[in-house]
Amino acid sequence: MWTTLLAQAADANTTEGTAATIAHLFDRVDILAQPDQLMAKLANLPVVMAAVFVAIGLVCMLQGFRLYKGVVILIALITGISVGYKLGQTVEAEVIVAGCLGVLLAVVAWPLMKYAVAVAGGLAGAFIGANAWTGFVAQMSSHGFTLNEQTPWIGALFGLLTLGLLSFILFELAVVLFTSFSGATLCVLGIMALLLQIDGLREGITNSLAKKPMIIPMLVIVPAVIGLVLQHQFGGLKKTPPPKKAGAPAGKPEAA
Repeated sequence: MWTTLLAQAADANTTEGTAATIAHLFDRVDILAQPDQLMAKLANLPVVMAAVFVAIGLVCMLQGFRLYKGVVILIALITGISVGYKLGQTVEAEVIVAGCLGVLLAVVAWPLMKYAVAVAGGLAGAFIGANAWTGFVAQMSSHGFTLNEQTPWIGALFGLLTLGLLSFILFELAVVLFTSFSGATLCVLGIMALLLQIDGLREGITNSLAKKPMIIPMLVIVPAVIGLVLQHQFGGLKKTPPPKKAGAPAGKPEAA
């Protein structure tokens, strides 16, 4: 097992392997509700990248509001790499296009941070909505209801509009929401990828999660809510001072 881990760690240092891994892992917006595909991708995730996912996820969950600019730039970078890798396949220059587009979006996000927050919030909302919708459709289908399972865009559109608009109206709340859920997603995926590297656990984890599209989204929701609460209490959110009582003296009277 250790030989495999060391080999994967060496592969993780290559730019091409990193870009391809990120692009393949997030090539579906409802990947959390597709346990079979997700398990196969996480089993091939390099151990170093899995550990990085856990570390970044914990930081986003617990200190996302304080470091939201860095989180937004990171989301822009990952989005650019994912989209750029797909576009680069048409010209057979995946790594170059992925790297250029990732850096471009990350650099542009800095001076346009207010709008970048709205875009990042919208993307996080689309991710949450698509997975929730796909999981709901799968659950209803298992109970005999006939629903089209190939419509994750419905939930994605709802989440995109909701959290994207919320970013302009309630900026702080939107930042806490998308950093908590983004961090929880990375953390859970990283932990699952590390567990899948252990031979004695791989088969049990795969069998317990297969054909159960709601389990992984629920595993993400629990730490996301915990992170949201912790950020609200200790993450630096501005607390509204209590209103002054009517008739209370404004200050000490001046001495005669």
